[in-house]
Amino acid sequence: MTTMAQETAVPATASTSASAVRRHELAAFLRHRREHIAPEQVGLPRGRRRRTPGLRREEVAHLSAVGVTWYTWLEQARDIQVSVQVLDALARTLFLDPVERAHLFQLAGAVDPTPATTCPSITPGLRLVLDQLGPIPACVSNSRYDILAYNRAYGLLLCDLDAVPPEDRNSMLLSYTNEEWRSSIVHLEEVRRLMAARFRAGMAGHLAEPAWKTLLKRLRTESAEFREVWDRHEVGASSPRRKEFLNRYVGLIAVDHTDLWLGPETGSRLVTYAPADEESRRRLEKLHAIALERVPVGQA
Repeated sequence: MTTMAQETAVPATASTSASAVRRHELAAFLRHRREHIAPEQVGLPRGRRRRTPGLRREEVAHLSAVGVTWYTWLEQARDIQVSVQVLDALARTLFLDPVERAHLFQLAGAVDPTPATTCPSITPGLRLVLDQLGPIPACVSNSRYDILAYNRAYGLLLCDLDAVPPEDRNSMLLSYTNEEWRSSIVHLEEVRRLMAARFRAGMAGHLAEPAWKTLLKRLRTESAEFREVWDRHEVGASSPRRKEFLNRYVGLIAVDHTDLWLGPETGSRLVTYAPADEESRRRLEKLHAIALERVPVGQA
C-alpha cells in the first residue's frame, strides 16, 4: 500500500545532489578557515577559557555583521540563500586570499561582484608573451571588456593606462567616459556602437551576475551617449577589423585588431593590434621605445 508521503516524494536529482555537496563543502571550508585564524589577528583577546581553536562562530558572525543563527546554519550546510554582500564580508573577516575568495563564491553558487583584477588565464608565460609582442600593442580582456593585463605599447596606445585606477580599466567604460581614450579613437561612434552590441550579446549569458549589472548601471548613469546606444537593442559578435588611433605621442596609427581566445568559451582573450601599413609600424616602434623609457607597466 502506497502512503501519501510516498506518493508526494520527489526523487533527488543530480542538481539537488550537487547543491548539497557544495553546501557541505562550503560548511567545511568556513569551519576550517575560522579555526585557523587567531583571535589576535582580528583584535580579540584570547582569554584563558577559550577552548575553540581560532575564532568562535559568534565572533565570525559579529565581525561579518550577520546573525549568529544564520551563520551557524551556514556551517551546518543548511539550504539557505547567501547574498554576495555577506560572502564578501565573510571573505574579508576570514582573510581569504584571491584563490580562496573565488573558491568561497563558487561553493556558494554566486558570482563575485568585485571587478576582476586577476585572471587564472594570465600566467607568467602569458605575461611574457605580452611583453614579447612589443612593439605590437596587446592586452588580455574578458567578455565584459575588463582589461586584465597589457604590455607597454598598449599602456600608451589610447591613454596612460597606468594612471587609470584598476577598477576603471574597462575599455568600454573608458570609451564612453575617459576623454583622452575617447579622443584617441578615430571612428569613435562606430566603435562604441559595436562594443555596446557585443556587450549586450555577451550579457545574455550573465544577466543575473552582479559584476555585469554593476557595470551596466555605471555606464547608464555616467554616459548619456551609452544610454542612447544601449536603448537600440543591437547585438553583435567579435570579428577581426581595422582600427585607427590618433596617439598623442606618435600621431595616426592604423592597426588590424585580432582576438585570440584563451579557452573554449568566449571569455578571456588576447587582443592584438598589428600595424596595417609601414608608417604605422614605424610609429608603433617609436611608441614602444617611449613606453620602454617609462616605469614598467603595472599589470591589471
